[in-house]
Amino acid sequence: MITYHKIHKEGIVSIIIAFFITVAPAWLILYFCKIPFLLYLLIQIVGLFVWFFVIYFFRVPDRRTNRDENAIIAPADGKIIQILEEVETEYFNDKRIQISIFMSPLNVHVNTYPIDGEVVYVKYHPGKHLVASLPKASKDNEHNTVVQKHKNGEEVLFRQIAGTVARRIVSYAKNGEYAEQGEEMGIIKFGSRVDLFLPLSAKINVKLHEKVQSQITHLAYFS
Repeated sequence: MITYHKIHKEGIVSIIIAFFITVAPAWLILYFCKIPFLLYLLIQIVGLFVWFFVIYFFRVPDRRTNRDENAIIAPADGKIIQILEEVETEYFNDKRIQISIFMSPLNVHVNTYPIDGEVVYVKYHPGKHLVASLPKASKDNEHNTVVQKHKNGEEVLFRQIAGTVARRIVSYAKNGEYAEQGEEMGIIKFGSRVDLFLPLSAKINVKLHEKVQSQITHLAYFS
């Protein structure tokens, strides 16, 4: 059973703002306006629902990483929406296996490193906010790209992609740092996607439409 033991630090301001937008107005309405109690109650319930949803969104799961130095672990919770061979043009400029994970607003949005290795590339790209499940969102939307180099010499690229609702990508990745498999890398706020580009020799361990979990699901294995 997965438990949640804290709220992500990136969510504190959003939670406070959400409170003053959704919950506090109901108190002001009751104080300054004469409205039926049932209508006030309905407004308060809706406000509390939205506020609790924002709190729920920023939950951080209490998980132990399913470590395997030969595995590439999911860096995000969500559903596999693409598994295909694609030419990656930002860093590799050659054909790779692309695995795309779509995160709905109900998924945990903390992102983690998929392998042990040195961070050799980090670059943020401003962009559009198309629906994250669209194939072109990988290149056209606001995104942040990170590449890790495994001790076997192979490199894995993963890309945080903002969606229609998501308006902020947070990444803690820094060039030259060594990051461990399952260590937190960042978070995307409110609905988004993560793409991975793996070596063609990688042995895929997931299927299309499969639900995966950060730190837990082995997406693939190095050959």
